[in-house]
Amino acid sequence: MNTKAIIVHIRFPYTSESYLRNSLGEMQQLLKTLDIEVVNTFIQSRREPDPKYFIGKGKLEEIKASLLTSGKVDLLIFNNEISPLQARNLERETRLKVLTRTEVILEIFWRHAKTETAKLQVELAKLRYLLPRIIGKGVELSRLGGGVGTRGPGEQKLEMERREIKRRIDLLKKRLSIIEKQKSIQRKKRLENSFKIAIAGYTNAGKSSLLKRLTKANVLIEDKLFATLDTTTRKLWLGNSDIKLDVVITDTVGFIRDIPHFLIESFKSTIIDTVKSDIIIHLVDASEVDFSEKISVVENILKELGVPLDKVLLCFNKIDLLSPVEIERLKSRYKDAIFISTTENKGIEELKQKILEFIQKGSYFLDKTREREFSTSLQ
Repeated sequence: MNTKAIIVHIRFPYTSESYLRNSLGEMQQLLKTLDIEVVNTFIQSRREPDPKYFIGKGKLEEIKASLLTSGKVDLLIFNNEISPLQARNLERETRLKVLTRTEVILEIFWRHAKTETAKLQVELAKLRYLLPRIIGKGVELSRLGGGVGTRGPGEQKLEMERREIKRRIDLLKKRLSIIEKQKSIQRKKRLENSFKIAIAGYTNAGKSSLLKRLTKANVLIEDKLFATLDTTTRKLWLGNSDIKLDVVITDTVGFIRDIPHFLIESFKSTIIDTVKSDIIIHLVDASEVDFSEKISVVENILKELGVPLDKVLLCFNKIDLLSPVEIERLKSRYKDAIFISTTENKGIEELKQKILEFIQKGSYFLDKTREREFSTSLQ
């Protein structure tokens, strides 16, 4: 780890102690994924941000003083969103590159994008984030120009950058739309008579591990945030003495708290696999202290995507890291959930049975059974 950083966070009156602790812990994980070492963390309680620096002048001086004894520091990373003007002012004062939480997430996405679709989606997200921030520089750049009613070189350059970014955004959206149409045709041919299941959940909950355990798929499994940016779809056979079903199951990109809307919008062609599924397995890391907060984050994103929660099956993973007492406490609190360990292959058969029951209970079971019978009768 050569790159070193200082984390800064403003705690507003509405921020709970647990949210603060969990959010900062998550930032540490995000930076670890990028191989960035955190050398110090500064927290300031404020009613509202300072317009010039976001943090107060006193806290800024404290950070600058710490740089004299911290050794090499490369980045000043805010666990909040700050304006372009505030970032520039901070960079001038500290001589450090300033990043926001969103920029850290975008960098992880950029490094982990492997396929053409993922790369296009990440580029689209980065440009959507950059566009208003370039516009935000206009006031400062315009000062390079002349008087009222004239455009100086800085303002003209800004307008050219803005037009170029908008042109590139439109091009990326068109390319992704073409890819989605092609995928939609392929998806329809492949899945028209199959039940569709998506594995959704917070990042690093074990979604790829579950897909591998259920289908023996050869998928990437890493203990990193956002290790998976592309969907992986595999076949799964479910059945009992009464019925056998051909199911397709998809591992989707993970979610995270405070995820910007434009990021969800940019990954719509990937997330669509979740929305169009018959059942969504909401996978939760049961070993995490803040799992209930993360359940709420994922449920809110699913609602935003228009997913009915009655299609969602709650499933707790990593129960091998819990004591028997903790497992029983979870079971009493979440009576309809399933409890598994992909590491130790515990509860996987129970999960398959629950999926089967879930399918048989739903109205879509009758609809798709009729579709299959009709399709078979034509052969």
